[in-house]
Amino acid sequence: MLRQVLHTSLRTSFHGLGRFVAGHPVFFASVPVLLSILLGSSFSRYRVEEDVESLLAPKHSLAKIEGNLVESLFPVNRSKHALYSDLQTPTRYGRVIVTARKGSVLDPVHLDTVLELHRRIYQMQVTVPGSGLSSFNYSFSYLCLPDDKNVCIIDDIIRAVEEIQLARALNRSVPVVRYPITQLADGRQAYIGHQLGGVTGMAMRTQGSDSRGEGVRAARALQLTYYLQGGNGPVDRVAKHWENAFSAELQHFAAMHPSLGFYPSTSSSLRTDFQFSSVLACRPLLASIGVCSVLAVLCCSMRDCVRSKPWLGLLALLSVTLSGLTAAGILNLTGATYNSTYLGIPFVMLGHGLFGSFEILSSWRRTREDQHVKERVASVFEDVMLRFSGSTMLHLMTLGLAASPLTNMEVVRLFCRNATLAVIVNYVYMLSFYSSCLVFTGYLETGYRHGCFCRRVPKPDRLDSKPSWYRCLMHTRYQEETQPHPPHGIGHNHTLNHVTNDVAAHGQNHVANPTHTHAMSTNEQHPQDSHLLLGCVQRCYGDWITNTYVKPFVVLLYLVYISFGLMGFLQMTQGSDPSALVAMDTATVSYTRTQQRYFSSYSPVIGFYIYESAPYWNASVQEDLLEYAKGFQRISWLEAYLNYLSDQNQSTSQPRENFTHTLRVAFLRQPRFAHFADDIIFSERGQGEEPDVAASRIFLVAKTTENKREEMSVLLDTLRRLSLTSRVRFLIFNPSFVYLDRYAAAVISPLRHSLLAVLFLLGLSSLAAVEPLVSFWLGLTLLSVQFGVLGFMTLWGVDLDCMSVLCLISALGHSADCSGPLLCSFASGRGESRTRWVRAALERHGVPSLQTLICYSAALLPVGSVRSNLTRTLFRCLTLTAGCSALHTLAFLPTLLTFLPPSKSRSHHPGGEDQRQEVECVEINDSTRVVDQITTV
Repeated sequence: MLRQVLHTSLRTSFHGLGRFVAGHPVFFASVPVLLSILLGSSFSRYRVEEDVESLLAPKHSLAKIEGNLVESLFPVNRSKHALYSDLQTPTRYGRVIVTARKGSVLDPVHLDTVLELHRRIYQMQVTVPGSGLSSFNYSFSYLCLPDDKNVCIIDDIIRAVEEIQLARALNRSVPVVRYPITQLADGRQAYIGHQLGGVTGMAMRTQGSDSRGEGVRAARALQLTYYLQGGNGPVDRVAKHWENAFSAELQHFAAMHPSLGFYPSTSSSLRTDFQFSSVLACRPLLASIGVCSVLAVLCCSMRDCVRSKPWLGLLALLSVTLSGLTAAGILNLTGATYNSTYLGIPFVMLGHGLFGSFEILSSWRRTREDQHVKERVASVFEDVMLRFSGSTMLHLMTLGLAASPLTNMEVVRLFCRNATLAVIVNYVYMLSFYSSCLVFTGYLETGYRHGCFCRRVPKPDRLDSKPSWYRCLMHTRYQEETQPHPPHGIGHNHTLNHVTNDVAAHGQNHVANPTHTHAMSTNEQHPQDSHLLLGCVQRCYGDWITNTYVKPFVVLLYLVYISFGLMGFLQMTQGSDPSALVAMDTATVSYTRTQQRYFSSYSPVIGFYIYESAPYWNASVQEDLLEYAKGFQRISWLEAYLNYLSDQNQSTSQPRENFTHTLRVAFLRQPRFAHFADDIIFSERGQGEEPDVAASRIFLVAKTTENKREEMSVLLDTLRRLSLTSRVRFLIFNPSFVYLDRYAAAVISPLRHSLLAVLFLLGLSSLAAVEPLVSFWLGLTLLSVQFGVLGFMTLWGVDLDCMSVLCLISALGHSADCSGPLLCSFASGRGESRTRWVRAALERHGVPSLQTLICYSAALLPVGSVRSNLTRTLFRCLTLTAGCSALHTLAFLPTLLTFLPPSKSRSHHPGGEDQRQEVECVEINDSTRVVDQITTV
């Protein structure tokens, strides 16, 4: 009883709201338009997000804390002798990979070209306007990071190349370049594993021995990096201009040297190429609106020119557009920034808004045409808005929880927050703007005006004298507009149980609304005037999908669907690489592919930081540190120092004072070991006492295979577990760790939270629903759709990254939009067979789902042509969402519901609560119109 009271009160409230909207259509149509125009003017405050790392990396991670500690101990500007580009990335830099199309990049002619490029970049100047009419020229020497001799820091491979060319010019023996760690002319060891790629014809250097093997014979690629001073203010602005000039200079230089390939990258390349997806998607989005508009008009059209509502299709898209403009204006006024992932928000609004508009139009066509427009609109609100509000609540629940602080991915949180606002505005505009448009078209229908041209349709006697094309254009059932058509197979003198069935279907105890004249399953006497899709569902599809011989094949299809979904689910991989979210054919993609091809043999440089004072002079500690670094390519001050002590015939296990004194006075003053001073931090003790080693670092590089990122993730977890049990307090860090550190947990958690919240909401709503099994079936449907989309997107080549998770979160609401009304209509019905109620539910709600699928899929097609990894992921995930939702709504559920609960039987006890009233309606007709109705109870 409480369920029915709650359900009835909500429907009554929406009935009153519908009458109020129908009574003030001008107000509800004009206010949303004016509000959208006013808020649309706020685009002067439009801002694009600049910090891509904060968007795509987990917001709260241990790697970021470790990075802050590393920066405080060993800042980039403190490294005066060597700067490892993969270990600490400065604020601004320019980087280029040079590849040889034929031969080796170490050939003399190619080395001359590389050195020429280096000189041109070194001498390149950028002009920056100053105050007034003055301007200033800046070269690389002014902007670069200097060493302790105030000379720009350059890569060690440049020094090695200069030594080779100098030896060739002087006819001396060419120095051997070893890989990945070579020795320069001054005796210093340098890691060039990320500066020289595609190396062949060499033997690896053996760590811990004097044998260094053969040198590099050939290499296909060479990488150069130019570091600029960072920070804020004028220097940063000048550095930004230099990066642009760097890219332009490389394009010009590449045109003059076709024998080499040049692949540049700068600190702003990722941000620029990430936002470039929005630029590429502008025209396809306009094409999507155009294609969707045409199909929406066709889906709302009928042969009957009066009852056809083509303008409502365009007005539905206009309502979605206005709501999107309003939501964007609110975000601009609140200071929000834009990023390319927001391209998915219009499709969230489009799917939700289109289904709501088609449901409203479908309910309108089931109302009695002899009623006043206000009554018809009120009846539509009573019939549709409760379900539409429920699906909106599901959208808000899934998106709102993912927008909460529980979400560790900033890009997911911002997307869901803005999508939540957009869905709320879209819902309000559907209640106001679109409903008021329905009122206006209702008055046009009452006045017998053409649905497209708004011209009054002549009566049949005047229409007969017109040409045939005019009669076809003005075709309508002029004299039969008010006749209620009985259900198929039921005569006028038959007891109609459909009215009471409609009462049971909506959970009401009062008399059914007289505006709806027939039940859910009807076949009109004029099928030529009905909607094309509705006629197909009534006469063909409903009978076919519920056929006894078709059901086994549908069940088999569902098993195949689950099997392929499981196969894809087991192969799911995480996509933590930020370059997978940028536009194709850009510098970032070209550079990343080239780097993966030639520089994937070794991992990024891992910093092994001992951040507390440790007894380095202790033999057991030395053994532990050497054991930790075993198996890595490494540049270690400790290992070099121990070898130095051995060469000097000194013991490696000495008292602290002797160990530290020899380190400071003898070892670090050697020219070939002087660069290790950047890797050690000394702390003063008491006066006259030897300083202590407060912190130090070692550089490690691991050998990798094709699954580089997965191996790095495993290595990160392994070394972190080791740091918890080690006697020496250490941490490891690389800038790429901020993307790898628990990335899978950070990405999947908002989806998991949203799914659990939806299931909880459905379980809670079952206490207030007229038929609790609706929540059960809807929960299973959402799980099945999510499982299918997750599995099939993996088989389609989509990794689990932030963009695919955003689509999966929005898929929850989309699948609830499609399947929820059909489940409610089927589960609420009583007194008929399962097959009859499945057909009835398909006729009533399957057609809006099919219309939404057609328009939504057509809107997605232009987006699939955009050359962008982000839009490709968006297109594939949303296409799978629409396909899986439609497959469940139109095939799986109609078949499974014919032999699974809820039951359609209800016992009839005389005098009991379940006793129902039978209403007999006898219609007395004259030749033209209905004269009267005699009703007996």
